[in-house]
Amino acid sequence: MSAVIDVRDLRTHIVTRWGTIKAVDGVSFALGEAETLGLVGESGSGKSMTCLSIVRLVPRPAARIVGGAVLLDGNDLLKKTDDEMQRIRGRTVAMILQDPMSSLNPVFSIGMQMREPLTMYHGLRGRAVLARAAELLASVSIPSPAARLRAFPHQLSGGMRQRVVGAMAIAGPPRLLIADEPTTSLDLTIQAQYLGLLKELQQRHRFAMIFVTHNLGIVARTCDRVAVMYAGRIVEIGPVRRIFAQPAHPYTRALLESIPRFGARRERLAAIAGQPPDLATLAAGCAFAPRCPAAFERCVEAPPETEVVPGHATRCWLHVLP
Repeated sequence: MSAVIDVRDLRTHIVTRWGTIKAVDGVSFALGEAETLGLVGESGSGKSMTCLSIVRLVPRPAARIVGGAVLLDGNDLLKKTDDEMQRIRGRTVAMILQDPMSSLNPVFSIGMQMREPLTMYHGLRGRAVLARAAELLASVSIPSPAARLRAFPHQLSGGMRQRVVGAMAIAGPPRLLIADEPTTSLDLTIQAQYLGLLKELQQRHRFAMIFVTHNLGIVARTCDRVAVMYAGRIVEIGPVRRIFAQPAHPYTRALLESIPRFGARRERLAAIAGQPPDLATLAAGCAFAPRCPAAFERCVEAPPETEVVPGHATRCWLHVLP
């Protein structure tokens, strides 16, 4: 099966007064049709910057994509002009952000905001726009969709606003959907409903999905594969079940051990020692070494990517043959 999205050695740097930050440092992965990849890691690990680099929305002028390739159905997005990317964003590649109010304008009605992608991408006009917009709202389980088109964002609940953003994202429908922590602001009941809705829409439209989250429980429920990021790099990638059962990288193991388990009696939760590294002063070698309980002399060198088993790879000297 050919890849919908194939990211190869993607590198994004941010120039600051304190030095050059390698926010995305050689990230590579591929996703097929209807496949979901979870991106996990601590804040500042490069998850969101990777997604912004894919759609070429990095904060300029400080940030620059300095290398790599992003192949969407074989076409390199990094070689597209700004006008070409403008046509690709929203139609072929869509994003759902953590805060729906980042995507919705508070001074325009829902109907007015849904009209733009339908007119731009499908050429719909007049009543056909309103009919299609109501149809999209109904597809994300919003009750009385025609009436909601006249509402303003502040008149909707957080869960309903997130569903509206989801409806706008699938208007294309897209080939790739990037969901950047879309459930953070939702309570647990609405969160479960929204995750189920995303998977249902994915199966219906067959789009690939990148799901950015801190919640490993969501990864276990939603994703087919998971990529663990640390200091701008993917330190482990593989099938969800394999990595949850047999994590290869000490950082992945530490993340899994820090999850509270129902019924387990512990005086204290496990924690990862130390602090995330300063990317402006990152030393050579393994970035996790200062916090790693298994670090040894060879960790002063950067570990190569090593395949543990087919489809499961990691960057750790513990899995490199001497």
